[in-house]
Amino acid sequence: MSESDEERKKILVAPLNWGLGHATRCIPIIKALIDHNFEPIIASDGVALELLRKEFPNLKALKLPSYNITYAKKASSFKFKLIKDSPHLLKTIKKEKKAVDALLKSENISGIISDNRFGVRHKSVPSVFITHQLKVLSGSTTWFSSKLHQKIIKKFDECWVPDNLGEHNLSGKLGHPEGFQSSVKYLGPLSRFNKKVMPTKYDLLVVLSGPEPQRTFLEEKLLNELDSFNGQVCFVKGRIKDTQEINEKGNITSYNYMTSEQLEPAINESKVVLGRSGYTSIMDYAKLEKKAFFIPTPGQFEQEYLAEKYDLEGIAPCSTQKDFRIEMLSKIEDYKGFTAMNYQVNFKKLFNLFQGK
Repeated sequence: MSESDEERKKILVAPLNWGLGHATRCIPIIKALIDHNFEPIIASDGVALELLRKEFPNLKALKLPSYNITYAKKASSFKFKLIKDSPHLLKTIKKEKKAVDALLKSENISGIISDNRFGVRHKSVPSVFITHQLKVLSGSTTWFSSKLHQKIIKKFDECWVPDNLGEHNLSGKLGHPEGFQSSVKYLGPLSRFNKKVMPTKYDLLVVLSGPEPQRTFLEEKLLNELDSFNGQVCFVKGRIKDTQEINEKGNITSYNYMTSEQLEPAINESKVVLGRSGYTSIMDYAKLEKKAFFIPTPGQFEQEYLAEKYDLEGIAPCSTQKDFRIEMLSKIEDYKGFTAMNYQVNFKKLFNLFQGK
């Protein structure tokens, strides 16, 4: 006999609105919470909140204060802009804490899962922080940014890293720093998708995401480059709107966004994928065993590191945004592509944290 709605424990799931990756990797966690008889309550802002509302129309979805994270127009100004925006960031974290305090009372929250939202935690309920970056790359200030991030992580009851422990992993030094002591649990890679054997429909799938203005810069560049591409292209812009827009122009079918239900077959039906080297995308391509080409977001050290890592390992080629030319896609033939990691997240054991004593 299932518990009534009143008896189901409510878990706040709050991903950061920075691109779509934080929101999309929470999708399998939200589904698992439902399967294990919890009631997830979604909380975020911007496109991350809009995407999760589309994925889970029947769940309560609440707006949190926005970090308003945008990239500098020039990659070289990325770190300076983050420093410049830090006072606003600190104010937002304080607002988050107040919002969470109010939600705990109004919604009777029994647990919190925060994907990189620093202020979404509370001493009175078990609070989890999800990240693949125990080490935060920031060039000459990597030591400082890592220590700062680790200090925040230690304020949570547990830290869940969506990767494998050991040498055979996806995040490299980001998720496996030396000497960091905390309540870290390695979940194995998280993906909302499943591999399916399907006939090839597209020669190339383009998947865009990430904060502006760099998302638009890459969209414009790729659409220009694709003028000379002969195969069938599916172009997913990563622009979440109230309605889906589909346009066909020559050999390119473009979508402003796709839900998980649409994107899963699109990836399975495509020969190769072109897009950012965001960690969530990497987990998806590994699960679906795809060949990919990466263009890291200019100035984002994490994506640049991951793109170079997979290039050096012979898994996926990469290029800077400035230097990319469509002819470079031919390099993919010389790379082995991603292979799946056999893993099964033990959500029942993981969610014991929220069951209380």
